[in-house]
Amino acid sequence: MIDYLIIGAGLAGVSFAETAFLNNKSFYVIDNNINSSSMVAAGLYNPVVLKRFTAVWEAENQLVLLDEFYRTMEAKLQQQLNHKTPLLRKFFSIEEQNNWFLASDKLGLAPFLSTELQTKKISGIDSPFDFGEVKSTGYIDVALLLKLYRTFLIDAGLYAVHAFDHSALLFQENQIQYREIVAKHIVFAEGFGMHQNPFFNDLPLDGVKGELLIIKAPYLDLDVIVNTSIFILPIGNQLFKVGATYNWTDKTDTPTEEGRQELLDRIKEVLTCDFEIVSHFAGVRPTVKDRKPLVGTHSEFNNVHILNGLGTRGVMLGPSMAKALFESIENGTTLPPEININRFRKK
Repeated sequence: MIDYLIIGAGLAGVSFAETAFLNNKSFYVIDNNINSSSMVAAGLYNPVVLKRFTAVWEAENQLVLLDEFYRTMEAKLQQQLNHKTPLLRKFFSIEEQNNWFLASDKLGLAPFLSTELQTKKISGIDSPFDFGEVKSTGYIDVALLLKLYRTFLIDAGLYAVHAFDHSALLFQENQIQYREIVAKHIVFAEGFGMHQNPFFNDLPLDGVKGELLIIKAPYLDLDVIVNTSIFILPIGNQLFKVGATYNWTDKTDTPTEEGRQELLDRIKEVLTCDFEIVSHFAGVRPTVKDRKPLVGTHSEFNNVHILNGLGTRGVMLGPSMAKALFESIENGTTLPPEININRFRKK
């Protein structure tokens, strides 16, 4: 018998698997969606919601765990995954500059918003009103992380790919059985696939489709992340990842002409140099209306758990939410009410 059967191998599933591994717990992973939204995620981490100038919930704690978690992953997988990169917000007016400086005095934002204008000119971007710098930012190479971690799991005999059959899950005293696998606990980390899960499909998980482009821009001299109505992320060899769109009605992972055109229009508002499209990606992010994850234990089955709803901040939330769920299961630690699925249960 193993300690954990984990369903899903996106950021949520991998984060929980590695948390279990680091705590000497046995586990097995069934990947029921190899083309999860994590595979096309930009992987950005940023402690500030720039659209509203608010701090990300529990940002400082999440950043500490992020740094520790991905450093451990890098040592395990022998590959750099965490690219600490400054993020610059391009200003389009004096008013935007003023709003930035007002926000930098807000409680919780002062550690992250620089009060010095970044005046250095970037070849390929017109910036008459300069930039503001967000601190403690960067990106995780999510696709590489998931690819290497799956290889680790395969080599260790801890991984299978198939559509999980919820009806085949059997409950016995203090354990569950799924086909030939017997485990103390099962953790569902299925992303948007949660809608087919009879144990948790009553939870209000929504999905927002995001589309990304990879462009080649030889004359864009950029070694930082630029954020405007889009982000522009340098990934080497004159290539840049650009995104993202937000579509709340289309729940497919098929790139669209509408998404492509929206991104093209926004790129042209920022870049003054030529570029060409190299790739076009799309995925449905698992999101929740209150912008908090779905973490917790089933109301009837105390060995059935969920880790979902990481949304657009999966690389920041994954390690901390996995740790919170693990400690809740193993030590009876109370989950923060903001993330506990009980917040949606009828009183």
